[in-house]
Amino acid sequence: MLLERLRNEVLEANLELVRRGLVLYTFGNASGISRNDGLVVIKPSGVPYDKLKPEDLVVTDLSGKIIEGALRPSSDLPTHLVLYREFSNIGGVAHTHSGFATAWAQAGRAIPCLGTTHADYFHGPVPVTTDLTAQEIADDYEKNTGVTICRAFRGLDPNKIPAVLVRGHAPFCWGADATEAAHNSVILEAVARLAYYTTTLAKDIEPLAAALHDKHFLRKHGSEAYYGQASGRKQL
Repeated sequence: MLLERLRNEVLEANLELVRRGLVLYTFGNASGISRNDGLVVIKPSGVPYDKLKPEDLVVTDLSGKIIEGALRPSSDLPTHLVLYREFSNIGGVAHTHSGFATAWAQAGRAIPCLGTTHADYFHGPVPVTTDLTAQEIADDYEKNTGVTICRAFRGLDPNKIPAVLVRGHAPFCWGADATEAAHNSVILEAVARLAYYTTTLAKDIEPLAAALHDKHFLRKHGSEAYYGQASGRKQL
């Protein structure tokens, strides 16, 4: 079985999305990439999470050709592949229809940074894409979803804002690996929920002051980060 370790990691990332209540039924998917091999491991399409096994996951190359697997890959595979090709530092992608983040996507609104919870993970608002054109929807819809995500990141650093809202659709998150992509999906939903409640309570709220935003992000992710221990993932 190809990429056994990566398969197990990607399976665990998918199951984490379920444990955290971010997916319903077969909604959502997570993937991981072996950059050395140029191969991607992704959840198969429409298979219930409670029945997933490592051998069910599908291995493809960066063009989408199936290298190993008897099942069809997630229908969102072309979106994942665009992100892997364009965002060269990422190692995992996760897609959910989590309630609060999806509500912001359906509203066509970026999630503003209103507090330090957001600032700890996202160095700026979580952007929302533009609408796909009718032609983009008709031709290579899933691939063009990835293209519109990349358009939303012109002038932005995907390593500093590891999430996006696809207008009218739902969020995608990414990270250094599939585990981190799933982790960022959990954080995004928490941030989206807080932002919804905050803007409901204070409709004219201003974004968090830039100095405080920078402080919280850089103390965890900057070149002189000091949050957490010397080894291991920095978390709240």
